[in-house]
Amino acid sequence: MFTHMKGLQFEAKPDGPDAAFARRLQEVLGGKWGEMTVANQYLFQGWNCRLPGKYKDLLLDVGTEEMGHVEMIATMITRLLENAPLSLDEAAEENPMVGAIYGGANPAHLIHAGGGALAVDSAGVPWNGNFITASGNLMADFQLNVTAEAQGRLQVARLFHMTDDPGVKQMLRFLLARDTMHQNMWMAAVEQLKEDGLEEMPVPDAFPDSPGFTAEFSYTYLDFSPGRDAAEGRWASGPAPDGKGEFRYEHSPRPHAPEPVLAPGDPRLYGTNPGMAGAVTTTVASTFT
Repeated sequence: MFTHMKGLQFEAKPDGPDAAFARRLQEVLGGKWGEMTVANQYLFQGWNCRLPGKYKDLLLDVGTEEMGHVEMIATMITRLLENAPLSLDEAAEENPMVGAIYGGANPAHLIHAGGGALAVDSAGVPWNGNFITASGNLMADFQLNVTAEAQGRLQVARLFHMTDDPGVKQMLRFLLARDTMHQNMWMAAVEQLKEDGLEEMPVPDAFPDSPGFTAEFSYTYLDFSPGRDAAEGRWASGPAPDGKGEFRYEHSPRPHAPEPVLAPGDPRLYGTNPGMAGAVTTTVASTFT
């Protein structure tokens, strides 16, 4: 398996078949935070970006790189499935322990994909386009991209401890290194948006907030817990990160409206309306006469 990035050539091969780990590796391919998600997310954000220049290039460059990661992981899954046993008897023929490992395989790898990768997560749930976000607001999207890279790196780090195969570990170390770059890169992009005067917090910065609501609610921490431990947090006092207000702490939040009381429901929908049994029965009966 190779990836070529401006002169960089990287190859990693597993020592042998491991269908059980191939199934686990599906999570960082087709899971919610997998490479299929981030690749498509960055590309759609780039395609939707209305700013020509560095921001659009950034999104499309990283989206293209992530498509290379999709290929890397799909190839590794396929190689982990090479010569994998097709039955429990075959798996246990030479080593009973192999039979136990066989039990962790995903049969769909062999039945659906002929020994190849699938667009699913480790539980076999299909990848979904709803996993991606491309809102058109770069501040909102870049902050989500930081989260996506953090979740992806977390999962790859966990997978690293689930295999002893040096070839697989080499690939995972490469992905961990790139996720480090990408987390820092998206955080830098957030700061660049501010420096360029394009976006600020809160998102969307351009929305005209109501002065009355801002004074009352925009910087007030509401504590619904026993005790006052939350008051010790950075979020309860001092200047807010957006630089536009001061946090304040409210230990016993007061209601701002009476308790809601709903009107009786439409009798044709047969909802349960307390105290209305007789009237509902009469009303419903009348609709049939």
